Amino acid sequence: MNKTQLINAIRHEMGEDATLKAATEALNATLAAITKAVVTEKVQIQGFGTFETKRRAARTGRNPLTGKAVKIPESAVVSFKPSAALKGH
Repeated sequence: MNKTQLINAIRHEMGEDATLKAATEALNATLAAITKAVVTEKVQIQGFGTFETKRRAARTGRNPLTGKAVKIPESAVVSFKPSAALKGH
């Protein structure tokens, strides 16, 4: 499912009177709120799952073409852990 399909699904869930613009704004607002919050805290949505920022330690990797060692800096990644209810589907 891509973003356009998700917007259409949201519009369908909102009911007959919902506009495409309202569904788009709802999705964009939700994604913006999650994106902003996950930088500093866990975002837990009951029945869906938890978004969390985790740190990856600096490490040494290898360039696959040359085999030369490359330093990979520390980074932050967002992880998602589905809820038990979501796993059951």
